[in-house]
Order: sequence, then structure tokens, then C-alpha cells
Amino acid sequence: MADNLSTSFSKSAMSEEELRKTNDEQKRQIIAFALMIFLTLLAFVAVATEIIPATFAIPFILILAVIQLFLQLLYFMHLKDKDHGWASSFMASGFVIAIPAIAALMLLLGITKY
Repeated sequence: MADNLSTSFSKSAMSEEELRKTNDEQKRQIIAFALMIFLTLLAFVAVATEIIPATFAIPFILILAVIQLFLQLLYFMHLKDKDHGWASSFMASGFVIAIPAIAALMLLLGITKY
């Protein structure tokens, strides 16, 4: 058995189905990455060339940012996969703490007048 260790494997240890799933996942990640690059360029071009009105610039950029956030969570942090309950619960609790904290700081600093 130890005699075969110096030779390379003739084929992958993964089955054909696993190889196909891996290749499909890589394609999806590349497409998601390209979409995120496109959204970033769209935000830069829209603001730099003043295509959109100044009053809509901040909401437009925030919309693009939220789309990118979900793409990153789903594809690069693998939250679309099974068995990510702990990661999801920690992120949800982080949002529950962060959003009221940011709102309270904005009210205290006077950025938002209520």
C-alpha cells in the first residue's frame, strides 16, 4: 500500500456529481462577483457623470449597496447553504443591536431631527 504513494492519482477523489456541483458553484460565484463589480461601477459612473439627480444619489447608492450586501452574504459567506444557523443568528443579533445603536447616535448627534 505504501508503494503507491509516489504516484499521482489517475482521477479526482470526488465523484462526477460532486465535480459538477463544484463547477456550477464556481460559475455562480464568478457571476455574482462580476455583478458586484458592475454594481460598483454603476454607482461610481452614476455619481461621477451626474446622470442621476443629486437628491436621488444617496438612495440610489444605498439600494446598490443593499443588493451587494445580499449577494456577498449569499455567495461569499455561503449563507444560502444548509447548516449556517449559528452564523445567521449572530448576524441577525448584530443587526438588532447595530440598527438601534446607529439610530440613537444619529439622534444624539443631531444628524436626524425627530
